[in-house]
Amino acid sequence: MGDVLAGIHATWEFDTDSVLIRFERGIRTPKLFQSLRERRIPYAALSSVTLTPGKRGTVVLRAVPRAGADPLVEAASGQLKEGCDPYRLVLPAEREVLAEYYADELRALLDPASDEPADRFLVAAPEAPMNFKAYDGRAGFDGERVSFRWSWTGASSAKWKAGDQSFKVSELAGIVWRSPEALDGYLRLLPRAAAPVDHRTGGSLGDLHGPDGSG
Repeated sequence: MGDVLAGIHATWEFDTDSVLIRFERGIRTPKLFQSLRERRIPYAALSSVTLTPGKRGTVVLRAVPRAGADPLVEAASGQLKEGCDPYRLVLPAEREVLAEYYADELRALLDPASDEPADRFLVAAPEAPMNFKAYDGRAGFDGERVSFRWSWTGASSAKWKAGDQSFKVSELAGIVWRSPEALDGYLRLLPRAAAPVDHRTGGSLGDLHGPDGSG
């Protein structure tokens, strides 16, 4: 389509086979959006498109991803707050007619198999390097390894004594993220071989806890 639709915190640029979502980096923009910067979403990765009333005089255009198409959505496992959903574009209510036009255009471009789960990831994962600070340490990812550097003020004695941990992606069977919005949020790596367990907290040395976590 070659068009651009600017909303609150993001702009959608429509191309022949995909939509490029560029996120703002302002102080009020969710941190997730600032970290993502931009994402290209192939139309083949979408299952449907909706347009609904939003809050305080807005409308929300949302592209719904197919199950299994986006590694970010799969890792989040439904835990992202509505305001942090990267597939939502919030617009002033007076632009509803324009939003409806783009919703119809997107629906016409959906893949014939859009109702079916994707058999592989169709959206690229966020690029490395990445790092963040949690309750009991810092996590980093360089594209090949995930590293945990424990904090002496937050980590359990077992983690501190074991020292910093580093895992090759090829050594992992999976990953589990629990939002810090819930009690005891954490990032847990699932090694192919069993990881040492912190018996004091019941946690693994492959766990990194969020602000509300312990251990």
